[in-house]
Parts: sequence; C-alpha cells; structure tokens
Amino acid sequence: MDLEKRPPLDERGPEQYPAPSQPQAEGCLAVAIRIPVRIVVLVLVVPVRLVWDALAVCGRFLYLRGLRPVGRAFAWLGRTLIVTPLKWLMERVITPIALGVTTATEWLLKAVFVWPWVGLWRYVLAPVGKGLGWLGRMLVVVPAVWLYASVLTPVGHAIAWLARGIAAGATAAGRGIGAAVAWLLKAVFVWPWVGLWRYVMVPVGKGLAWLGRMLVVIPALWLYASVLTPVGHAIAWLAGGIGAGAAWLLRGIGTVLGALGRWIFVVPAVALWRWVLAPVGRGIAVVAREIFDALGHAWRIAGHISLVVGRFLGRLLRRLFVDPVRWVYRTVLTPVGHVLRDGVWRPAAQAVKDAGRATRQALAAARQSVREARADVRRMLFGAPKERVPAGAVPVEPVAVPVARREPDTPGTRTLGSSTTALTKD
Repeated sequence: MDLEKRPPLDERGPEQYPAPSQPQAEGCLAVAIRIPVRIVVLVLVVPVRLVWDALAVCGRFLYLRGLRPVGRAFAWLGRTLIVTPLKWLMERVITPIALGVTTATEWLLKAVFVWPWVGLWRYVLAPVGKGLGWLGRMLVVVPAVWLYASVLTPVGHAIAWLARGIAAGATAAGRGIGAAVAWLLKAVFVWPWVGLWRYVMVPVGKGLAWLGRMLVVIPALWLYASVLTPVGHAIAWLAGGIGAGAAWLLRGIGTVLGALGRWIFVVPAVALWRWVLAPVGRGIAVVAREIFDALGHAWRIAGHISLVVGRFLGRLLRRLFVDPVRWVYRTVLTPVGHVLRDGVWRPAAQAVKDAGRATRQALAAARQSVREARADVRRMLFGAPKERVPAGAVPVEPVAVPVARREPDTPGTRTLGSSTTALTKD
C-alpha cells in the first residue's frame, strides 16, 4: 500500500509526468525496401496459404469423416472379434485349466516330496530320536553326573589339598635357588656388558664426536660464512643486472613488435569491420528483418483472404447442394415418411399383431380341445383312474356340516335394509 500523499494532477510539474516512449526512428533503407518486398512476398505467399488452408480443410474433413470412423470401426471389430473371445477364453478356459493343473501339480508334488518326509519325520524319526535321547540320558548322563558328584569331586578336592601343600614347600625351597641363579646370571651376562658400555664405549664416542666437530663442522661453517656467502652474493648481483638488462631489451622488442603488429593487423581489421563489414551487416540485417516481417504480414493477409474465399466457397456449396437437399428432406421426404408411417406402417403392424394374437388364441383353444377329447377317449376306454390311498390309512366317513341358525343361507353380504335378528325379522 502506498502511504505517501501525492499532489493532485493540476499541481504536478512537467518533470513528475512520465515521458511517453518515443518510437525508434527507421532508416530510409528500411522504408524504401518495405513496400516492394511486401508486395512481392504477398504475391508469392497467397497461393501457398490458399493451398495450405485447402489441404488443412481436406485433412480435417478426411480425419473427422473418414479416418476416425474407420478407426473406431476397426477398433470395435478388433475388440469384438479378438479381444472379447480371447478374454472369454482366458477367463473361462485357460484360467480354470491352469488352476486345475496348478492344483494337481501342487498336490502331486506334495504327495511325492513333502508328505512322505513329513510322515517319516513326525511318526518315525521324532519318536525314535526322543527314545534314543531318553535312553542316552538314562545310560550316560545320569551315571556320569552321579560319578562326577559322588566320586570325582571328593577325589579332586583331596588332590588339590595335597598339591597346595607340596607347592608351598616347593615355593620356599625354590625361592632361595632362584635368588642364587639370578645373581649368577647377572654376574655372567649383565654386569660385563654394562661395564663395557659405561666405561669404554661412552668415553670413546664422546671423544670421537669432539674430534669430528673440531675437524669437520667448525671448518665447514667458517668456509660457508667467509667464502661461499660473499661469492653467492656477487653471483646474485651479477645475475640480477643481466636479468634486468635482458628484461629491458625484451620489453623494448615487445613494444616495437606490438606497435608493428597493431598497425599491420589490428588497425586494418578494425577499419574493415567498422567501415565495411558492420554497414554491410546492418544492411543485410535490415533486409532480412523486412523480409521476415513481410512474410509474417503476407501470411496473415493470405489467411484473411483464404478465410474469405473459404467462406464464399462454403456458402456457395451450401446454397447449391445443402439447402436444396435440406429443403427436399423437410418439405417432401418428412411429410411422405409421416404419411407412410401413420397410414401404412402402423396399421399394417397393428394388423399383424392382431392376426398373431388371434392365431395364438386359436392354437391354444385347439390344443385345449385336443387335450379334453383325448382325456374323454381314455376315460371311455379305460375308465376313470382310481384315487390312490396311502397304506395304513383309516377310511374316514364324511361328517355333515351343521347349518348356522342365526346366519342367512344366502351368500350375500349384510346391508342396512336387512337384518337377521328375531325382533326385526318379518
């Protein structure tokens, strides 16, 4: 949100209004080339655009009215003749057969490879193993545990007590022998080498080190400080002077060669680019831009022309072919079709339906008459069939149904004008 209060429009100065964007000025070459190029390109592009639009319309009509219905028909035909039978075959034949074969194969493999080994393990090896385990525990483990707990443990404790006593005596005797042996070993192997190192090798090494320092290190330091350092400084000063002179000489040669190369190569190349190639490139760019603009403009104009021509041809075709056909269909064919439907087709269909209904009724009556005649003939020839009585049934005499005293014998219903009581009876 802008919280700054702006001055009204009539109080603003000319510097507060945004300056309108100035169109870029075009050169005379662009203006001189534009009109002829656009005319030529329009003459060349209009036939191409007309042909292109005609091909596009024909292709769209061919796709919408030919290829797509044919493709849909082929798709329906392939789906009906190939996909649906294959699907039915897969669902109703191949899948049940495969399931049956899989089930049978699984059952056969289990019966051959799984169930015998399971039965062998469950009913043979497991009971035998349990029996062998119990037998081994009773014959080996239990006696071994008893032997360890009752025999070996007390014997071991006794042997351990005896060994501790023997070890204590041996330790006291061995401590004195060990001290004597240790003193003897030190006297033979340790003290001679310690004396040799302390009183012979160390003084000799210190003397050799002092002699080497006096004869080698001090003269080498004096030679480096008094001779080699001044000589090195002189050589470095001489090399610096030679390097500076060579650098000055090379810098001068480089400057001369740079100036010579600049005036021989760079200046002519810059002049060629600035006064020849750049103007020619700008001209070519202007011509190319105008040609592309002319092509776009001509393509749009040709599109409008093609649209007008297409609409004119479509209207002409509609006036010549579509409208007469539509008028004939609406004015002639539709009333004739309605008359044929209402005056011929519907009465004929109704007559056919009535004839079919009468024929079905006549055939049903004839079949019923034939059945009745056949039953009468069978009854006259063989008599009426006897009723079957189940075995062990007791014949029951018919019982008379008592007549109701207070109810009328007529099957009619009661009304307001009739009564069955004794007081209102006539």
